[in-house]
Amino acid sequence: MTQQHTALADRDRPADHTAKPDRAVVRDALGVGVAVGLSGFAFGVTSAGSGLGLLQTCALSLLVFTGASQFALVGALAAGGNPFAAAAGALFLGVRNAFYGLRLSQLLALPRAVRPLAAQWVIDETTAVTLAQPNRRAARIGFTVTGLTLYVLWNLTTLLGALGAKAIGDTGAWGLDAAGPAVFLALLAPMLRTATERAVAGLAVLLGLGLLPVLPAGVPVLVAALAAPAALFVKGRRISARGDGDGDGAATVLPIVSRASEEDR
Repeated sequence: MTQQHTALADRDRPADHTAKPDRAVVRDALGVGVAVGLSGFAFGVTSAGSGLGLLQTCALSLLVFTGASQFALVGALAAGGNPFAAAAGALFLGVRNAFYGLRLSQLLALPRAVRPLAAQWVIDETTAVTLAQPNRRAARIGFTVTGLTLYVLWNLTTLLGALGAKAIGDTGAWGLDAAGPAVFLALLAPMLRTATERAVAGLAVLLGLGLLPVLPAGVPVLVAALAAPAALFVKGRRISARGDGDGDGAATVLPIVSRASEEDR
């Protein structure tokens, strides 16, 4: 009788059109984890070439584990930048992971005991894979497989890169320092879906590249972050000018974030 009720219940249950086979989720997650994890070799070589020791290089990958910030730090040091400015730029880039965590904590709903460990894996790649999944089960699988694969490979290839830096010689001649930023751009580009997001990215690029020759290494990254509030301020002024808001200036910036996104879509 119980089996009959179960069969009837299964038959009457609506089909889950958002389901995705676990195998497909694992395949996609492994693809991202392996492709990006191998670029840890470039970081290891670049870090060693900038003057950091083997332990310092490996500690950055083990403890920081956010590629763009790591490349920003060693790149600024290699260019002769002030260590505090280099660290500030890297820290500023890493702040984005906190915002990723706010979204992923709701989506994954992990047990409290594993959240501190999972927080170490909240980076661009795991966020991109997780947000692309149609349900919580697939999101958890995607996050776990991507995070585990990427963490292991990134640290292993970082070690190999740091050990092999001397054999490679001039890292700048190989262009390995561009591998990390190239991967970051490849992940970021598909996420720029609205006009406001593209305007923020374009203005940040102009600020970063334009100020690079005149400011100390590491500082242009900090200045480029001003692109986001500047673009939102302009967006707020345009909406206020159309008469659907009574505020202006900074008072309109925060509420305008969601409104601008809705309009762009």
